[in-house]
Amino acid sequence: MNNNKAKIKFKSGSFEILENGDHVTCAVSGKKIPLDELVYWNVELQEAYFSPKEAQARYEELNKKKS
Repeated sequence: MNNNKAKIKFKSGSFEILENGDHVTCAVSGKKIPLDELVYWNVELQEAYFSPKEAQARYEELNKKKS
């Protein structure tokens, strides 16, 4: 990874690269996610997640606020 952060538009089941780069940053952990390993994201929030653990943490955080 050469520290070029990409700008991404997350879509349902895919994403579009708006600005070239080699990674994005996890919205929960701050970890770098290489684009070729990017699997988890939220379309509504336009956020990427490093793993299912971070995606679940964000889901729980958002649902706690609704209760």
